[in-house]
Amino acid sequence: MNNKSQPKHKLAVIGDSLSQGFNNGGIYRTDLNFPALLADCWEPAPPFDQPRFTAQAGIPLNLEVLLRGLSDRYGESIEWDEYLPALSHLYSTLRRVKRYWEGGLKPLDQPDQTTPYHNQSVWGFAMNDAWMVTDRLSRRFIKTQPETYSIFDMLPDHAMYVTASLVLNPSFNEQFAHATQIDNIRHLQEKGGIENLIVTMGHNNIIGAVSDLKFVFSREEDLDEFPSRRKYTVYRPEHFEQEYRKLAEKVSDIGAERIITQTIPYVTIPPVTRGVNADKSREGHTGYFDYYTRFWVWDDDFNPDKHPHLTKDEAITLDQHVDEYNVIIREIADEYGWLVVPLNRYLSGFARRRLGGKLRIPFPDDFVAAMNKHPMTSHLFEDRKNPRFSTDYLRINRDTGKVYKGGIFSLDGIHPTSIGYGLIAHVYKQAMEKHGVTFDKPLNWKRIIANDTLVTDPPYLLVELRNLLRFLSLGRQEKLSVVGNGLLNQLMNIFSARSSSS
Repeated sequence: MNNKSQPKHKLAVIGDSLSQGFNNGGIYRTDLNFPALLADCWEPAPPFDQPRFTAQAGIPLNLEVLLRGLSDRYGESIEWDEYLPALSHLYSTLRRVKRYWEGGLKPLDQPDQTTPYHNQSVWGFAMNDAWMVTDRLSRRFIKTQPETYSIFDMLPDHAMYVTASLVLNPSFNEQFAHATQIDNIRHLQEKGGIENLIVTMGHNNIIGAVSDLKFVFSREEDLDEFPSRRKYTVYRPEHFEQEYRKLAEKVSDIGAERIITQTIPYVTIPPVTRGVNADKSREGHTGYFDYYTRFWVWDDDFNPDKHPHLTKDEAITLDQHVDEYNVIIREIADEYGWLVVPLNRYLSGFARRRLGGKLRIPFPDDFVAAMNKHPMTSHLFEDRKNPRFSTDYLRINRDTGKVYKGGIFSLDGIHPTSIGYGLIAHVYKQAMEKHGVTFDKPLNWKRIIANDTLVTDPPYLLVELRNLLRFLSLGRQEKLSVVGNGLLNQLMNIFSARSSSS
């Protein structure tokens, strides 16, 4: 370290989709991820380099932008006699996006980025990818696995590997061709030192269970396999401990001044799955549902013999495993002197469906004040201090075109909205301040809310949510399906631990 009293790099990140800022099905506005929002709370804002994936509105897919295009053409709903032209429009849009990202790796719009980014997050990465995946290996995989162009597969086949290459080696420099996330962060440490290093890994070691709706335990061989060869959706707790300990050893060896990690949220809270009871009842329900199926399957349509699902027992087991993971994280973090942000406890306090409509944790006062002042969010209050924000899937009022439910999770059902990332930044900032980190100014909630266009200016097609989700999830058996396997089905496959890499 060149200057022990004042490291050159104020903030750096090793992480996955949560710290990269993934939402609405893709990585796009990285300037609105929670680490960037934290960096803005220092004065002057420190250099915080990270890639921008603005081409084609992001990778692999930006559902919000896609729906805006459809809304411009078809208004509030897509009628049955409009399905064919709408699907044709959808097909041509997806084909353009796919061809762009699979037409050979192109540098992003930051040609002068010759050193590693401060934010080394890559969506889809599991813990061991932090020391296994490189630009060279990603390119090799892309080259040896031919792309699939058909009406049944219209999302980029190798989106995670394309993203990995562009994050790990943005200048295509041979010096960093074999560098992993950890190697790149170590390079920054050697070139001036790192004051705060955020580590957000482990979510993709269990998220596949809800995105794929399959419960498949990890095997010992998965720990050393390249991502495309792994078959699990749920890491056994003993495997999680083995990998997290290895991650902690490698990260601590870098020598950053302060390391901050977090607990993993319950994967049964995000609306990527929809809870359904066997008797289709919902009134007064709290706790766990009998089944968890796709978020586009409504209660009265659900058939356990037809629709993929997890059972109540599997959902409970998933949450129990997350509890075990978080005990492991806290114990190992304590051994190494890391700061642990209680993200799971914080998010669980907003899960209205599970809590019977009540909140356990209040929203930040500055956030509440900014919500009251914005014309598209000022109506979202039960009373003066309690916004009607929740972990439900986003719902829009037909008459006003405004949000009346949800707001924390984006259209992919897994990742936060920009406001959701602001709330994550808030709990990080609170925890860091509690442990002696000084910030110069509060989160800029006015900017965060104004830039969350999904909440402040939602696509009008969302007023007919049930029909819209049916349209986007059409399967091969549907006569009118031009997108074959269903856009939402394809997107969930990309998110799954197994298919995100294959």
